[in-house]
Amino acid sequence: MSEKLRFPAEWEPQSAVLMAWPHAGTDWAERLDAVQHCFARICAAICDRQALLLCVPDPDTERQALTLLAEAGCDARNLRFEHVPYNDTWLRDSGPITLNRPDGGKRLLDFHFTAWGGKFEAGLDDEIIARLVRRGVFADAEHRRIEFALEGGGIETDGDGTLLSTWHCLHERHPDETRERISAVLMETLHQDRVLWLDHGYLEGDDTDAHIDTLARFASPDSIVYQGCQDAGDSHFNELGLMAAELRQLRRKDGQAYTLFELPWPKPVIDKGRRLAASYANFLIINGAVLMPVYDDPADAAAIAVMRKAFPGREIKAIDCRDLIWQNGSLHCCTMQLPEGLLK
Repeated sequence: MSEKLRFPAEWEPQSAVLMAWPHAGTDWAERLDAVQHCFARICAAICDRQALLLCVPDPDTERQALTLLAEAGCDARNLRFEHVPYNDTWLRDSGPITLNRPDGGKRLLDFHFTAWGGKFEAGLDDEIIARLVRRGVFADAEHRRIEFALEGGGIETDGDGTLLSTWHCLHERHPDETRERISAVLMETLHQDRVLWLDHGYLEGDDTDAHIDTLARFASPDSIVYQGCQDAGDSHFNELGLMAAELRQLRRKDGQAYTLFELPWPKPVIDKGRRLAASYANFLIINGAVLMPVYDDPADAAAIAVMRKAFPGREIKAIDCRDLIWQNGSLHCCTMQLPEGLLK
């Protein structure tokens, strides 16, 4: 790795979080009012601690968003709008993956976004990063387009050269490639020393093909928080149990086992006969805090307690995300952190 670029962990200092406001032209139209209020709560929690870069398609949408954001108590001093078109609001997967350069600058990785293997229209989403670059949003940042399908929700890094992912997701994106070849591409483009693969784990209602950010997350270089299933009668029990066993077998670079934090299992959330992908693992780390999704479930309090153990010294801020999972994603999925020094 002669260039010595580094993929920072999510818990490292951030300049901002990037989001896209839901509007009538997105797939949220059927439940727009409810999801906009949910987004406003997330935005307000972010603006309490750092800047928020919020994409909107036009001035009218910006004015409408400002009204709801003010009602939610959003600190306008930390709020910045950019006008760009987009198909949907899952910026974790269509937003930039940022590497730190040794000279203090950044490299913005712009992977090909296919809407999770061509499930939805994503032409505008695939152009978001390039549009923001052209608008001069970022400081000293080199924009690099990579014609390889990858979503930010499909990878986790410890900031020290270890990547965690699920084989099912990356194999679905690249069915003709071997694990060795995909590992090599990830290590080269993301400047990682190794890739740890999980062969088990999924959520019903998830259309990302088992993104790692719904299943298992680094909490530090030596610890992992993961979504458990303690209900032997649930359809996820065996698969998530096998995932937990895989996590126990993983080793850090020094050969030691990871410290594991198991999250409790929320009861099923059903919408018109369809089970939604409720996961406590889909949290967002920001400066000094962790924003975590809750679902008005008896397990919410236990999940918060686990997160406090996994992230000592950080505020744990719970946000009701029942309206988000209607479209098969949660809190982490609609946000993308921008490392310190990236936002102009």
